[in-house]
Amino acid sequence: MTRYIIKRLLLLLPLIVFITFFAFVLLAMRASDPAEVALRVNQVTPTEEMIESMRQELGLDQPFFIRYVTWLKDGLTGDFGSSYVTHEPVLDLMMEALPATLQLAGMSLLFIIVLSLLFGMVCAYAAHTWLDRIVRAFVFIAASMPSFWLGILFIWLFSVKFNWVNTSGMEGFKSLLLPAMTLSFGYLSTYVRLIRNQILKFQHEPFVFYARARGLKERTIQLKVMRHALQLAVTALGMSIPKLIAGTVIIENLFAWPGVGRLCVTAIFHADFPMIQAYLFVMGILFVVCNLIADVIQMIMNPQLRKEV
Repeated sequence: MTRYIIKRLLLLLPLIVFITFFAFVLLAMRASDPAEVALRVNQVTPTEEMIESMRQELGLDQPFFIRYVTWLKDGLTGDFGSSYVTHEPVLDLMMEALPATLQLAGMSLLFIIVLSLLFGMVCAYAAHTWLDRIVRAFVFIAASMPSFWLGILFIWLFSVKFNWVNTSGMEGFKSLLLPAMTLSFGYLSTYVRLIRNQILKFQHEPFVFYARARGLKERTIQLKVMRHALQLAVTALGMSIPKLIAGTVIIENLFAWPGVGRLCVTAIFHADFPMIQAYLFVMGILFVVCNLIADVIQMIMNPQLRKEV
């Protein structure tokens, strides 16, 4: 398994190059000139001489590939340049906002795991009953609601109507619950159905009949069933973590949560290109690393995969 991890880590750099190059090309195709944007953001009416001077200062007078290689080399060392708006280092701004985003994504992930396991097991062990149908209908309806609409509904209900929680900003644990619930609801349907179907599938596998024939306790058998049933769910969940973190963009702006997603939206409105590039860079790395972690966890849960690797 160690060789497999090393091999995957060696593939990390080419994937980062591909993802960042694609993002760099997209931003290079923008209609606006970053030099002019950097001047206008600071309420300066730019002249041709000022724009040309700023282009040289930002290195925009260099050929495209030289600019990309320079940016990638600096990015790998954590130097993403300075924000056009605040003139502070982009890395410092991201590190300041990242804990709030990870806190929100982590709580959402906890909700997804707990509720998916709970509802998935209920649906599996009460399969084809009215309880199974009601639970599946509930999670399907919840997943069908757009996250921004669900967030507005939660704000109106729990903050405006009943005044139970404050939904504007980061003010303790209570203010984290509604954004995390809003973010997690869209994933419940997928994982509830996945866990339910996997449990029902493994209930009819030969090893279950053999275990019962040997007189093993039903609890032990069901734990083995759950272990097998969760392998696919773990892989799918690992692949969903980057998407979950990317999904915080909408939720953070809706609930005024001071995270990286809100920082990115602010950067887009102000055409703060260094901030946007850094965000895409971090999201690309996160996607690859989370997939690797999910694969490693799956191999730990399934010894057969370790032998194949």
